[in-house]
Amino acid sequence: MSNSLEKVAVGMSGGVDSAVSALLLQRAGYAVTGIYMKNWDEDDGSEYCTAKADFEDAQRIADALKIDLRYINFASEYWDLVFKDFLLEYQQARTPNPDVLCNRHIKFDLFSKYAETLGFSTIATGHYARRKVEDGTWHLGRAKDKNKDQTYFLQAVPKPNLQNALFPLADHGKEHVRQLACENGLHVYDKKDSTGICFIGERRFRDFLARYVDKTPGDVQDIHGDSIGEHIGLSYYTLGQRKGIGIGGVKGADEAPWYVVAKRSKSNVLVVSQDENDLLAQSLTADTLNWLVDNPLNYPDLSAMVRYRQKPVACSISLKEDNMAVEFEKPIRAITPGQYVALYSNEICLGGGKINSVNGGVFDE
Repeated sequence: MSNSLEKVAVGMSGGVDSAVSALLLQRAGYAVTGIYMKNWDEDDGSEYCTAKADFEDAQRIADALKIDLRYINFASEYWDLVFKDFLLEYQQARTPNPDVLCNRHIKFDLFSKYAETLGFSTIATGHYARRKVEDGTWHLGRAKDKNKDQTYFLQAVPKPNLQNALFPLADHGKEHVRQLACENGLHVYDKKDSTGICFIGERRFRDFLARYVDKTPGDVQDIHGDSIGEHIGLSYYTLGQRKGIGIGGVKGADEAPWYVVAKRSKSNVLVVSQDENDLLAQSLTADTLNWLVDNPLNYPDLSAMVRYRQKPVACSISLKEDNMAVEFEKPIRAITPGQYVALYSNEICLGGGKINSVNGGVFDE
């Protein structure tokens, strides 16, 4: 970050990461304005949505830093651009990642455009990621704190939408961020990190999903095709799931736990196994590709992640139109259609795509 006195709009969520991002930018000499985005309407009368409290926290942070805070409601756009896709994926027995789409459509598109109407050419967020510019070439790089690095959630954002974004937390670990907040009188220094999907909060996920996705019961089968129970609907399970499958004692089976290893939507069959190795697969295909570099095939030492906080695994790729095949150096556990694969070359995020199939073994329909 340069000490340029440039105006910057910071997306402020009411959490410690965005609070310290605003603090660091202010210290670097930027003229900072905060913008709070409301992305979910509290229309269910529940206590789970924290938007009101989060906005109040954001306002207290802005007051402490003596900066202006703007408020914008993107709930309608979020429903159309993110939540409808979320529901469609579940209806197709896939497991979506709305956080990736929220970054693509809301935080680095609508938010950026709104900031432009206010006269800001630069935005910043509390994401743990790095903006790397070398010899005039821009790259999205991984943050210093690999446990918090969030480039996985940014890989689907078009490159032009990321190039003018700042990531003040690139060189900061989470504990240091909390320490900075505490030292500078920001009351959210010990605020719990938000987890899971923002609009679901702490409520029971199945109860929430049941409001939007019908339950269509079907067979639970072991990997040999023997029926050992009934599921409530494929949408309500995810690969690797161990609890809540609803299988009691199975005659002739060990007392070991059962794992969801496949969802076969055509036959409405949930496949389970007591062998975790049945969750392993070594290749996948992905579509809806987004590249942050001109040609990912030109980069050495390719690796990929299929979930947040996974250590990148060495791989090779092949491309055909808007599809990518990824072959991993070693088997990966619970590769999940509907989620995303992010591709890397060392510390650089090259982009990625949405996983549409997992190849081989029990995963085949």
